[in-house]
Amino acid sequence: MTEDLVPSLGRWRLWEQFALRGAGFPADGVLRLAPPGLAEAADKFGAGEPLDGPEWSGFARLFTEAAVETAHTLQDIARSPAFREAVAWQNRPVLTSGIAPFLRWTPTADSRSSMPRQREELVAHYWQRFCVKNDTIGFFGPVGWGRWDSGTRTVGVDPGTGLIAKSSVYWASWGIDALAKMLDADPALSEWIAPRRVPFLVLDGDRVRVPGRRPIPVPAETAAVLARCDGVRPARSIAAELPDTDVPAVLADLVARRWVVRRLEIPADTHPDRALRAWLETVGAPEPRRRGLAALDRLERGRAAVAAATDVDTLVQALTALEQDFTELTDTAAVREKSASTAPCRSLVYSDTRRSATARLGPGMLEALRPLRLLMDSAAWLTSELAAAVREEIGVVHDRLAAEGPVDLASFWFACLPVLHGAARAKSAELQREFAARWGRILAVPEGAREVTVSTADIETAVRERFASGGDGWTTARYLSPDVLIAAESTEAIERGDFTLVLGELHMASNTLGASLFTHQHPDIAELLDLTDRDHPGPRLMPLIPKEHRARLSARVRHTLVRPQDRQVALADFTADPARTIRSADATVENRAGDLVVRLPDGSVFPALDVFSHVLTTLSMDLFQLLPQADHTPRVTLDRLVVARETWRLPAAGASFADEKDEARRFVAARRWRARLGLPRYVFVVSPTESRPFYVDFDSPVYLTILAKALRRLARKDPSATVTLTEMLPTPEQSWLTDDQGHRYTSELRFVAFDTTPPR
Repeated sequence: MTEDLVPSLGRWRLWEQFALRGAGFPADGVLRLAPPGLAEAADKFGAGEPLDGPEWSGFARLFTEAAVETAHTLQDIARSPAFREAVAWQNRPVLTSGIAPFLRWTPTADSRSSMPRQREELVAHYWQRFCVKNDTIGFFGPVGWGRWDSGTRTVGVDPGTGLIAKSSVYWASWGIDALAKMLDADPALSEWIAPRRVPFLVLDGDRVRVPGRRPIPVPAETAAVLARCDGVRPARSIAAELPDTDVPAVLADLVARRWVVRRLEIPADTHPDRALRAWLETVGAPEPRRRGLAALDRLERGRAAVAAATDVDTLVQALTALEQDFTELTDTAAVREKSASTAPCRSLVYSDTRRSATARLGPGMLEALRPLRLLMDSAAWLTSELAAAVREEIGVVHDRLAAEGPVDLASFWFACLPVLHGAARAKSAELQREFAARWGRILAVPEGAREVTVSTADIETAVRERFASGGDGWTTARYLSPDVLIAAESTEAIERGDFTLVLGELHMASNTLGASLFTHQHPDIAELLDLTDRDHPGPRLMPLIPKEHRARLSARVRHTLVRPQDRQVALADFTADPARTIRSADATVENRAGDLVVRLPDGSVFPALDVFSHVLTTLSMDLFQLLPQADHTPRVTLDRLVVARETWRLPAAGASFADEKDEARRFVAARRWRARLGLPRYVFVVSPTESRPFYVDFDSPVYLTILAKALRRLARKDPSATVTLTEMLPTPEQSWLTDDQGHRYTSELRFVAFDTTPPR
């Protein structure tokens, strides 16, 4: 039996386990939409050559035939059960409004009017996401796992059986919250709800204080009720303890003052239904408890039916029935409108899956990853510099507050908000510019270069000098999570050394494998917790964050590697187990030999900077950019690791082909545009008007039509706006990950690196 490696890159210790992210449909699926020979025929019309005459007529006929054939191919794709099931999970109404009429249509040269072409683009747009985007959701983006193994030379894959080893259906937290709100309105249940003081309210005898305001004296009975609003004791228990007080009236007043929250709150969790059930079981009144459990059971039966669906038609029926039950029970729409204020989970339930394939990496891969060390050392400089700037600013805030007496964490937090949203944000932007400038001097990219290869041995000293840093960040900043892609035709090619590594993203100040969408697809979460224990032998202070927040925060991405010994502090508001949570009003902030620390009620002490960890990580997550933005930046390779893919930033209004209405002429014009700019065949496109990056194949008319529409939308919205095109690397042909049928999939490896430098 081989021993697992404990891999390290300088000061960075890699977790022995890593995630294998990948698409759920074979990569070559997108190549079906590039008609053979069409691109070569189009390129016979050189730049400036008129598009008319017999040769053009012949090409136009060829293009029309290819377009009809592509429409049939798209119908074959749209007809497949797996595709329709993936769409059902993403946007079920599209099956009826777009896919069904598309499948009823008969493609011919004369029938390809505007609406059928729009439906072609709809299918093609979903198809590119399912085939070449390493998203992690459902069976069309399953989570795989791998580990370092000293018995493997470079890479090994066990494909397992089928694509999926395990599939689970989870509640979106907002759906259970809606049910809780309905139950909360039942007067017979409300007295069993435990009211709680807001976390920033300080109760000192008969005086109440909130940050930024003078203390307010309150009557003795009010103080007595407030003291018992701990989020654990139900209202009826408080009333029993204070028989001479009109507790309901006092509670109503406290809620009106916004000093107390009295509603049924479900802690942020991967399984909110379990938390709601646990609360309902505490209700002592039999009939209200039965009503509440019956409502939850009804929805749970619906979720179970969704999870048990074995084909797309059954899935659609189960989802429809669940939504009907939900709306009847809660009088709430079963799908949330997409907006800037809603988190990604818009449907009631979502599916996450574990890939059957597992991977092994050996010493050969660790050696190829050596350039990562320099990148991660420089990333640590970013977080260290940001931490130093924030540390200085919050020190000034603390000195001001401490001049008036002891400083509670609640007052400190609110007083520091201008720092977090002002000076810290400005500092992060400044650091990003300086970071790219320093790397620019190190790499010394020649003007106009398309590709630059640098030996790490030649720049190691310069990196060490320009990015010197210690472990001076916040605790979470000791983690980095790099995404690395392998460009290779097969595992056999990798073993021969015929491969290139590509850095996807370097996630700053975050252990992204701690997110629920990863941990709950791991065969044994205890193994991930053991790795966390090794990194952090003692407890950590972790601020509670909102349950949801726009596009970057939902139950799926919430950090779940939280251990019993870790302490969670509620700053402004929270939905968590109050028995495991410290209120900010109950903690103090002190200066110890020049370092600010947070002292909890039990006397334990933690770095004050950790209170701001979520905000600091949010500020850091997009800072890692090796090259400054320019109209064109080259591919940059350190040894055999591509650290920056070739990228173009182009004015949308300058792409004149996008306005061409004739499909054949637009195809030729787009290829001329591509040739003039030197663009590769495959690119990913980022546009301010599109929700996600999307794939474009310049050999595929349908994907060029999608690009043209995106360019037109952007140019109409802002004539001066630019679109970003980045070379696709690996390409669809360079997909080494296979299933048990030999199908190849795009993929990336998500590592966790921990900084072993001793912290301050």
